[in-house]
Amino acid sequence: MDFGLTSMTADHNRVRPDGGIDALDPPPRDVMGEEALKPETLAQNAPRLETVVQLLNHPALTRVYVYVCYWGPVAPPEIMEALDISKSTTYEYVDQLVDLGLVDRDDSTRPQQLTADPIVIVEQYAPIVITPTVLHALALQEVDEDIAYFIDRYGIGKLIAALRGAGLHFAGKTTQRMVATDIDVRETEAMMIIYALKPALAVGRDHDPFFEYLFPDVDDEMDLPDLDAISDAPTHSSDFDR
Repeated sequence: MDFGLTSMTADHNRVRPDGGIDALDPPPRDVMGEEALKPETLAQNAPRLETVVQLLNHPALTRVYVYVCYWGPVAPPEIMEALDISKSTTYEYVDQLVDLGLVDRDDSTRPQQLTADPIVIVEQYAPIVITPTVLHALALQEVDEDIAYFIDRYGIGKLIAALRGAGLHFAGKTTQRMVATDIDVRETEAMMIIYALKPALAVGRDHDPFFEYLFPDVDDEMDLPDLDAISDAPTHSSDFDR
């Protein structure tokens, strides 16, 4: 499984405060050349896009993927206990993730062991940055009412913008008021979402190999909880002090 999609990413230092990558100029016409636009090439890449869409549209499924990605190899019973989901739902989601090519299942052991490779998409000309940290932030809506409210009101794109703003805030580069202005939300909403996203940032900094793609300037400067004393992955935002 190789979901390290990094096409057209010549300059990772151009990540914008809103979580995207600067694209002030239109892409050169030859970026999408004849080879890239061949029907067979587009068909080969289609499953990758469909995989990402599945994750973005199904936060409960994404939550299981992120857990396996960060803490694998793990067995289904571990997922059931850590995420507090039923046995039938756990195996249903695992089957879906295996079918999507996101999770590898080793049936040679009992219980079976699950592993997952981290996914990354960084697109220079359509400002998009998706890493396991972003997916974790999205998945937290399943257990955090503040994140669920924010996504319902503003959508996934602005959540990514808020995640970038939260990282800058915890690195001491910006205030809550500045984040609110940057992403065009009320100051109270900015404060709420910044602290709700703290678990995604704390775990992502330690476990997301592509963390610096979203925070190339401050990935090692954030004042976040130390995970050394935590035995298991956080499953609720309340696992961290706000």
